[in-house]
Amino acid sequence: MALSPPPAVFLFGTLRDLELLEVVLGAAPDVSDAELPNARVARAAGQSYPVLAEAKGQVAQGLVLRGVSPEQLARLDYYEAPYGYTRHETQLDVGFADAYRPPAGQEQEAAEDWSLADWQAAYGPLMREAAVEIMEGFGSVEPAQIASRVPVIRARAQQRINARTQVTPTQLRRPHDRSDVAVSARRKPYSHFFAVEELDVAARQFDGVMPAPSERAIFMMSDAVSVLPYDPVRDRVLLIEQFRTGAYLRGDTNPWSLEAIAGRQDPGETAEETARREALEEAGLTLGALHLVARYYSSPGGCTEYMTSFVALADLPDGVEGVGGLDSEAEDIRSMLVPFEGLQDALKSGEAENGPLVMSALWLTAHRDRLRGAG
Repeated sequence: MALSPPPAVFLFGTLRDLELLEVVLGAAPDVSDAELPNARVARAAGQSYPVLAEAKGQVAQGLVLRGVSPEQLARLDYYEAPYGYTRHETQLDVGFADAYRPPAGQEQEAAEDWSLADWQAAYGPLMREAAVEIMEGFGSVEPAQIASRVPVIRARAQQRINARTQVTPTQLRRPHDRSDVAVSARRKPYSHFFAVEELDVAARQFDGVMPAPSERAIFMMSDAVSVLPYDPVRDRVLLIEQFRTGAYLRGDTNPWSLEAIAGRQDPGETAEETARREALEEAGLTLGALHLVARYYSSPGGCTEYMTSFVALADLPDGVEGVGGLDSEAEDIRSMLVPFEGLQDALKSGEAENGPLVMSALWLTAHRDRLRGAG
């Protein structure tokens, strides 16, 4: 009995990006051009990804992937499953192939034509980087779990992109680079909203010797932003207070923290955009000019968090304080107006013990007269 030929798969959307496709397949793809008659590739309404829409007389351009091995087909199914896409037999101009289609009804929610080039320019690097972490879960993490983690996976992917494109000076440091680090083993025992990664890693010593590997564990977090709103006319700041699990687990007798407004940097956002969004979400506040305090690692020996801190000019009249936050993120955040002298007292007493707040308050102390003159 003759064996059935390996299945062919029609790719009409993001997997036409060959770099992304190679990450998903785990191998270089074998593709050729193909067309689907009486259809068009359209942007899903309100989304960045495409769907197939009926369009009599039109042709949807795509690629046909041939010679797909059972493992590669399983990898494709795994990548598409968190988005609800499943394979359906489809007749192309070159014969039959499977195509990944969304849940029933979604293809009718089509907007304008979708452009691969536009998607690659806006989202390509992020989605390729995110796909690496998604495919690390193949064979061990259920697609439903991946679906719930997609936003934080993309945030961690954005962090890695940020780090690669960031230029930092080496006037005091030795000019090491990543070629001076050797990783012999890598494990991820936990991955959810945050992730933990374990490494057997060696870093070249200052005498030039590459030592034996040591085991290290790192808490994987996305980049973050803090902003301290300051009213130079009324000479006061807006602080927030909220419960912090880290302080609770440390054993703090009062695990509520005084802080500047802060939050995770979403994929595609600049730090400035994050600061303004978080101010609206946490305190209902519209910010004026942003002044950079610093960009820094909060604790690079134990986590990947990279912070950008601002002081922002803001109008802070009586009554802007209150309780806010997003219910979807279980936030319960109290905002308060504090005179500049009260902020100084909190620094001196130790009640201000949150790192970004302390740093921003010290920056404000140094620049207060200039800001008041500008205000």
